[in-house]
Amino acid sequence: MGQRKNSVRVDLNLNIRGLKKSATLAINEKSRALQQAGKKIYRLGFGQSPFPVPEPVVQALRENAHQKDYLAVKGLLPLREAIAETYKRRQQLSVDPEDVLIGPGSKELLFLLQLVYYGDLVIPTPSWVSYAPQALIVGRRVNWVKTHQENDWRLTPEEIAALCEQDPERPRIVILNYPSNPTGATYTVERLKKIAEVARKYKLILLADEIYGELHHSGQHVSIARFYPEGTIVSSGLSKWCGAGGWRLGFFVFPESLRWLLDAMAVVASETFTSTSAPIQYAAVAAFQQNPMLEDYLSKSRRILKFIGKAIHSQLEAFDVKAPKPQGGFYLFPNFEAYREKLSQRGIHDASQLCDRMLDEIGVALLPSYDFGRPSTELTARLSYVDFDGARALEVLDKEYADKELDQRFLDLCCSDMMNATMLMRDWLTN
Repeated sequence: MGQRKNSVRVDLNLNIRGLKKSATLAINEKSRALQQAGKKIYRLGFGQSPFPVPEPVVQALRENAHQKDYLAVKGLLPLREAIAETYKRRQQLSVDPEDVLIGPGSKELLFLLQLVYYGDLVIPTPSWVSYAPQALIVGRRVNWVKTHQENDWRLTPEEIAALCEQDPERPRIVILNYPSNPTGATYTVERLKKIAEVARKYKLILLADEIYGELHHSGQHVSIARFYPEGTIVSSGLSKWCGAGGWRLGFFVFPESLRWLLDAMAVVASETFTSTSAPIQYAAVAAFQQNPMLEDYLSKSRRILKFIGKAIHSQLEAFDVKAPKPQGGFYLFPNFEAYREKLSQRGIHDASQLCDRMLDEIGVALLPSYDFGRPSTELTARLSYVDFDGARALEVLDKEYADKELDQRFLDLCCSDMMNATMLMRDWLTN
């Protein structure tokens, strides 16, 4: 019996052997440690919203701090009703509150989905750092689908179809994250419709990770669930658009045809996290109710992010570092290939070496693209443009830019560190 137990332990360890701490969390902790040691660090590696949680949501948390009872595993019913109503209003989706599952962050829900659904995980490269490690922990097979810079690193329906044609009956979950982490790019309605056609043909489950949907820079995010409602699970939460990453509240919206999958996840949830924090769930109801203050907050957040993203993108392009134009969220995916020969002469041959040296020598923290599934020798990285005081930026916007366009002075007042960081990168690359 003892021998059998040891065998099981070894098999389980195989799934996590070689895995490391989430890259986004690791760069945040390393940057903080260097700052505490007295080094000036430009934190362009960690993707956390810079804006404060909107006051109506904060007030709702104050009023519900006394809530102490365990809630239903699937989540607080008024919250599920508010989310369902939001998707009806904003995405014209017919959502029943019974098709909404609340969790302690969408990250945890993604893990449970892979745990209960037997199928391959299909993800584009580059993609968010935790998709593939979660699949490996659970023991699922990962199919990386190549994307290309000329297409802004986005999936194409042809690439998905080519993979599915190899084994048409194989169950698969396809991740569609947009606006994208790490590229900031999104999809046109035409492209979404074509992907939906492929998904329907091969009976795929689409996990539409739309956590940055509300931060589409023009406020025009369209869910692919409109075009493939029967097979799309929409994933979102409070962390990005509401500035509440540490609150840890995410949700999945299922089609009725996949309610059996929701129920299976709820069973596992009942044996793991039990339920999401009660005060947070009660407070979150306010985040999904129609409120002019929230709409104003979102409009201003988008305006600021759009302007900063465009400014940094222009600076990068000026010294021949290519990246897709940001369309949502707060990321850029710069490609340093133009400097390969110069970097090689300095002993830098891949993205990890590039990011390590940049952090050590000029204090600029980026994440290497290897952590996002790109080839180790590629000289690409993720840049997160949130190293600024969001509360101050909103205040300056209200006082000085309510009736005029944002300009260089706004960058000087609110984002000088990030603008300095891009100039440091320029000098470091060109000297």
